[in-house]
Parts: sequence; structure tokens; C-alpha cells
Amino acid sequence: MKGTETIYGLHAVRVMLERHPERVSSVRLAEKRDDPRIRQIDELARRHNRPIQRVDQHALKQQLGDVAHQGVAADITPMPPWTEDDLIDALQTATHPIILVLDGVQDPHNLGACLRTADACGALAVVVPRDRAAQVNPTVRKVAVGAAETTPVVAVTNLVRTLKVLKEAGLWVVGADADGAKLAHEVDLTGGIVLALGAEGTGLRHLTQQTCDWIVRLPQLGAVESLNVSVAAGMLLYETVRQRMRPTAPKG
Repeated sequence: MKGTETIYGLHAVRVMLERHPERVSSVRLAEKRDDPRIRQIDELARRHNRPIQRVDQHALKQQLGDVAHQGVAADITPMPPWTEDDLIDALQTATHPIILVLDGVQDPHNLGACLRTADACGALAVVVPRDRAAQVNPTVRKVAVGAAETTPVVAVTNLVRTLKVLKEAGLWVVGADADGAKLAHEVDLTGGIVLALGAEGTGLRHLTQQTCDWIVRLPQLGAVESLNVSVAAGMLLYETVRQRMRPTAPKG
């Protein structure tokens, strides 16, 4: 169907029906599934007058491919992607915004996990490069468990240029790297902040690092050399939230 995308998985479909039922075109449920979570989705779809189709489990697999669909899929009108201009416009009314930048993250599972945590921490948006990086797709939507429909993703052509634009708008850019000069809690993250993390294995690109105001590291007490990017993003986002919940914050 033109202009629609397919999402799958119990959580992703349920959250979409709860938050944005008007964007759900149709719901497909596996014929032989009749458990409380499937019934909840069926009831939500009926409550919002969304068409429901019971389909054979094999047919559902043929339609979706070899994915963990959990017996449910839905065709939706996707959240319109933001442009860089949309992001700058949103900054005009945002108070101490948090923006998460992922510099070349290619695993859609990591992008989905980062989106989920960004949503939980109140991030304004997630910025990714348009090329050589994961973009929002059904896998990302499923892992994000609804966050892909609430947290805008901004795909930009030139990430360094975008970071400079955000700096000109008054935000500080904090990059994460294992060799960072300061620990994350030693930098003031309470104002308008851009948190930048690099690709799996390679980390932030050199030009991206040069654009950052600070490079911070996360405390690591074990033998593992580096953290998964979605785990690192979660730790840095929650450090930002932690500082904002304290009466006073460290001065960077």
C-alpha cells in the first residue's frame, strides 16, 4: 500500500494502536493465536474501528519474512521524518533539549534500542547520517517498542555540518569515547546538549570528534574494551537525566 509501512510484534502494534490509532490502516493477526495480548490488540483495533484480518501463520511469515512477528502485524502511516530545518524549528520552543546523535550506527537493533532509551529520557530527536547508517525500518520499529512513532529521527547529509548548526543554536556537543579526557559525570549535562556516539567497533569519526566541545568516557571496571553503542547511549542519556534531577550539577 502506497505511503504505508508494516510494523510487527505485540508491543510495537499495541503501542501504535494506543498512541496513534488514526495512523493504523489495518491489523493482521495469526489465526491460531488467542491469548490475552492478542485479544488486547484485537480489542484496541475494534475500539478505534481499524480493519482486522485473521491470517494463516504461514501466510504471515511469507508476508513479513523470517522475523519474530509474534503473530501480529499492522500497516501504518509512518511518522514523517524530520529535516534539519524541522529540528532547528523545534529548538525554538524546547527547554534544555537533549539530542542524541549516532555517527554511523549500522545495526538496526542498536538504532531501535537507542530510540527506545532516547524516548524514555525525553530526547527531542535522534540524528543519524543519511548514508552508511541504519535508518528506521520494521526491525527498528519493533525493537523501539513504539518510540519510533514518538521520537523523531533526522537523517542528515553532512553530520559535522549539522553539529555545527546545533552549536550555533546554543547547544553543547558531548562525544563519547573510551579515551575521553573526562568521565561523563564530570561534565555539566544540564543545559541544551547533543550527545554523540559512534559506530559499532569504530566509534566516533575523527571529524565528528573534532566538532565536539567535550569528549567523555563512561566508567568501566571490567576487562571488556568497549560497550555496545546502545548500552553506552543508555548510560549517557541516564547520566544526563540524573544530573537534571539533582539540586546542583557539576561544572564542566
